[in-house]
Amino acid sequence: MRDPFVSVIIPVLRDAKPLAELLTRLDQVGRVEMEVIVASGDASDPALDVVRRRWPSVQWVECSPGRARQMNAGAEVATGQWLLFLHADARLGEGWLDEIRCGAEDDAVGGCFRLEIDTPRWQARVIEHGVRWRVRWLGLAYGDQGLFIRRDLFRAMEGYRPMPVMEDADLVRRMRRLGRLRYSAVGVSVSARRWERDGWFRRTAANLRILLFYLAGRSPDRLAASYPAWQGPTEADPQPRHPVDKVPPVGGP
Repeated sequence: MRDPFVSVIIPVLRDAKPLAELLTRLDQVGRVEMEVIVASGDASDPALDVVRRRWPSVQWVECSPGRARQMNAGAEVATGQWLLFLHADARLGEGWLDEIRCGAEDDAVGGCFRLEIDTPRWQARVIEHGVRWRVRWLGLAYGDQGLFIRRDLFRAMEGYRPMPVMEDADLVRRMRRLGRLRYSAVGVSVSARRWERDGWFRRTAANLRILLFYLAGRSPDRLAASYPAWQGPTEADPQPRHPVDKVPPVGGP
């Protein structure tokens, strides 16, 4: 049996409901083309056990929590030619698989999708425009945009670095040094809960502050320490943003 074209890797922690919704949508894609790997940061969550029983074809890996660690753990067992890292609350638009195929045909090293926030609020449209500006002019995509990358390249890069925050931006910057990225016009819709909980202006201002500190060269540990305490986890974004321990790279101990 030949390897799948893409491995979809989903880090989860206390987010069984959005994960089930995402897996339902992914069921529409043939498994000859795709394998799904869920990287769980909480083996004791009974709600995730229900999801596991409902989708026996999904491969599960377990490790201690931390988004970079979990994504590396998923990539370690992946067999797809391409890896797609996807948040549990993400909803991919029509044609997403064809976009990755086009990237492969154009010799891109990887890419991302266009962020769409799932709400009619005007503040969401402003944020989406800002994200498009960031991607176009700074070449920086974040993990909530659905990052995809060739598996062989990801492993040669030793995966995500052991960073408590901005691990996604760091990966994208390293990818850009190795080749061209595909910035897809296909949307990936994410939940608005984080902004609705924290306040549209307050969360956006805090994220911009972290980005500016990152571009100025502030260390990841100092960035994590400056993360606002009120930016805690939610069901739609449950991953801890500043775990205290380190994240082993792909292939590491």
